[in-house]
Amino acid sequence: MRRYVAGRLLQATIVVLLVTTVTFVLVHLAPGDPIALLLDRPGVTEEVRQQWRASFGLDRPLGEQYVRWVSNTLHGDLGYSIAFRRPVADVIADALPRTLLLVGLALTLSFALGIVVAVLQAERPGGARDRWLGRVLLVLFSVPDFWFALVVLIEFAYRLPILPPSGIIDPVMHDYMSPAGRALDRLTHLVLPVTTLTLLATAAISRQQRSALLEVMPSDWMRTAIAKGLSRRRAVRRHALRNALLPSITLAGLSLPALVSGALLIEKVFSWPGMGLLAANAIVSRDYLLITAVVLVTSIAVAIGALLADLASAFADPRIRVG
Repeated sequence: MRRYVAGRLLQATIVVLLVTTVTFVLVHLAPGDPIALLLDRPGVTEEVRQQWRASFGLDRPLGEQYVRWVSNTLHGDLGYSIAFRRPVADVIADALPRTLLLVGLALTLSFALGIVVAVLQAERPGGARDRWLGRVLLVLFSVPDFWFALVVLIEFAYRLPILPPSGIIDPVMHDYMSPAGRALDRLTHLVLPVTTLTLLATAAISRQQRSALLEVMPSDWMRTAIAKGLSRRRAVRRHALRNALLPSITLAGLSLPALVSGALLIEKVFSWPGMGLLAANAIVSRDYLLITAVVLVTSIAVAIGALLADLASAFADPRIRVG
């Protein structure tokens, strides 16, 4: 097992290095630069722009910039954000916990809801309940993330103004609230983005879990359980579900980084100050080091998620450990 984990960590390191290298090269080769956007106003001469580029090392050859970035990153220095005028590490340290909160809640709720819906469908496959739930899940699975987020925002923040439309807190009243009021304020701001992410992820999880359940239903041990007098519902919930959880365990490890990247549009629509909104703003402002750092964090999350999924699968299925 140690050799397996070491090999996966080596593979993950290579993948992260390749992804960040490609990102670094592409953002630097694209037209324009952050200095041009920052100083794009009358009265700023080209000489001043060149001085700014030199101060941030943007006048150096691309290879030299890359080597310097790798060396600084290995020493824990992710550079300086030109757009935010703060160290990149501090900017990410503020945004990452907010995204992890949003994604963690959505991931937990989506798997709980997705497994429940899959069980309800698998109890009577082809029945009326299975067909109607399947149609709803197909719609949720098919709609674009940003479109669904906009629909939720319009319906529950403007037409029915019962929830705040954006942000993480009320910027005016939050500091004057009681501790319970502050907690409620944060909770109400979480409802719309968490609900949107949860419903979108539930569609994929439920379809995956339903397929896994239907694969184990014809097994001999299932027929034996039903033949002994166990109802189909209890057989599905007590026996089939336990043996069909392996695909969902694998999906859980891969869903975390997928939701982190998929939260970009959701955070943009609801102005949630997390990694998604940070990445969108960094791309608009052409903040090279911040863009690369966001990709670095996301790629590390993908590698960790894949490794945790493999370890969880080995823990759940003894056959994988033996292999």
